[in-house]
Amino acid sequence: MPAIEFTALPLPHYIRAGYSLAGPGRKHPERCAIGEFDLLVVAQGCLYIGEEDRQYEVAEGHALILRPDLHHYPTAGCTERTASYWLHFHTAGSWRLTDDDGEEAAGGADDAPAPGRTFRMQTFRIRVPQFSRLVQPAKMYEVLRQLVALERDSHLHWVRWEQQLLFQQVLMMLAAGADARSPRPGAVVADQAASYLRKHYRERLTAKNLGEALNFHPVYIARCMKRQFGCSPMEYLLQYRLDQAKLLLLQTDLPVGRIAQDVGFRQAAYFTACFARNEGVTPREYRRRFLQNPGAAGLDPIPTTTGGGN
Repeated sequence: MPAIEFTALPLPHYIRAGYSLAGPGRKHPERCAIGEFDLLVVAQGCLYIGEEDRQYEVAEGHALILRPDLHHYPTAGCTERTASYWLHFHTAGSWRLTDDDGEEAAGGADDAPAPGRTFRMQTFRIRVPQFSRLVQPAKMYEVLRQLVALERDSHLHWVRWEQQLLFQQVLMMLAAGADARSPRPGAVVADQAASYLRKHYRERLTAKNLGEALNFHPVYIARCMKRQFGCSPMEYLLQYRLDQAKLLLLQTDLPVGRIAQDVGFRQAAYFTACFARNEGVTPREYRRRFLQNPGAAGLDPIPTTTGGGN
């Protein structure tokens, strides 16, 4: 499978990101030479995409980078509810497409040094697979979630800086997959815990339940998740439940009490309190704020993003 190799410095830079949902039959939009790299990470379901003469089935836990200089298009509609992150980025430096052995393939930009420079920058290569299965999918989802959450304040310089740092984490995780490096045992446990919490978030969960399901002591799981995600298992679960609640608030007309139950809260008042503490507005205010936001063609983006999406 080809890889995309960037020459740094300068580093590839972040442009924008979003989170999209597609129901059965929806398709990825067709575009031609958009001038930006387009990273797609599927968290649920499958996207069916072509790029020139190559076709991809981007299933849950997989990532695909669409090139900025080629035609990409849908090859089929989604067969199930499909959730994906999209991220646009660019590079002012050179890049090229390489084959499995690292030899240059067709396309890409040249690697000539910029004219008129007195001193040559110390460069290095960033090699990421164009299509890959994620080594640590839950960690990738979490970093992308943080990127999307920052979009509403992306007019602030410090936020753009933080987004660039998070984007570099995304590149490092993709590069780790290309290098086939095995994650640390603690990282594997954290990823398993995150996957279990995401799968069972509607249920009543405790640290003891999680420990029994994974066959590890709850304290060890908590330590692994703190190191991997910067939060405890229950904090991770709360954030995921709130993210799912936001989707339901924006894409259904279900009452707030019903949404609270559907995402795992036993009491609507506690859900409202948690939501307001996290978002700064109540669930009803959040719904009203974005009620008039239209969905993008093909997919319905979460309205914390700016600009176009996939």
